[in-house]
Amino acid sequence: MISFLGFLLRLAFWLLVAPLLPGIINKVKAWVAGRRGPPTLQLYYDLAKLWRKGVVLSTLASPGFVAGPAVAWVALISAAMLMPLGAAGGALSFRGDVLLLIYLLALARFCTAWAAMETGSAFEGMGAAREVSYAVLSEAALFAAVLALGIHTGSVSLVTMLSPMAGAGALLLAAGLFTVLLAENCRVPFDDPNTHLELTMIHEVMVLDHSGPPLAVILHGASVKLLLFTLLLVQAVLPMGGLSSAGAAGALAAGVLGVTVAVGLVESLMARLAFRRVPLLLTTAFLFCLFALLMAWKGGA
Repeated sequence: MISFLGFLLRLAFWLLVAPLLPGIINKVKAWVAGRRGPPTLQLYYDLAKLWRKGVVLSTLASPGFVAGPAVAWVALISAAMLMPLGAAGGALSFRGDVLLLIYLLALARFCTAWAAMETGSAFEGMGAAREVSYAVLSEAALFAAVLALGIHTGSVSLVTMLSPMAGAGALLLAAGLFTVLLAENCRVPFDDPNTHLELTMIHEVMVLDHSGPPLAVILHGASVKLLLFTLLLVQAVLPMGGLSSAGAAGALAAGVLGVTVAVGLVESLMARLAFRRVPLLLTTAFLFCLFALLMAWKGGA
């Protein structure tokens, strides 16, 4: 078990560093387009502004409209505290913690969709339906990736499981997890976080009626989820076992930066897919992770 100070430092890391990733992605997109773009710290400014604003509530909304984002944020922070930070390890670690992490991510999605439907808007219900429909396939790919890592290491603890696979298995796992990262975080080609076209909005339509601190909680939770999946991808495929603590921390930071830049490049160079093509791409991600699972199984045998 880590000390209380170590727990607070890890909590501060997730609270303070996570909003930096969307700013880096926006800077990469602006650079590719030849624009100056918003400041890298723009999300920090937005969060500070939203915390000072009031909350507008629908007359149809129950207390769940506010409780949903709060519970989702707590679930995401709890899942983040389970994720190891390289050689520093995780704030909470025990046998089977990977299963709790997956359930916490599912709880956060459920609460976000629940809060979206509290206003009685068919438009937000449409976005929630699309969100959970995509989740069926993305969670299947995530389960296959977790099984591959579990079979490869013979463990169900994240600290031990995040040991890189070798050869083609690592490439397959990286491709599958990167696709899951894009889907789970509502990025292009699955969704466009900056779109305002009503017929194509998925995640954004679910938060249209939120304002003030609840919207700040949703935006911060989304950045935490992005950092969580980025760390999962980097630690699953990047070998850092032979490095010193400082070297491992540097390699982890470089890996996170590389994945973040890659997300920005994907959003700059690809268009959003039509709805009917999304299941095909998610199925491909599942097959990547499934083949990585089979390679880990045969390699262990």
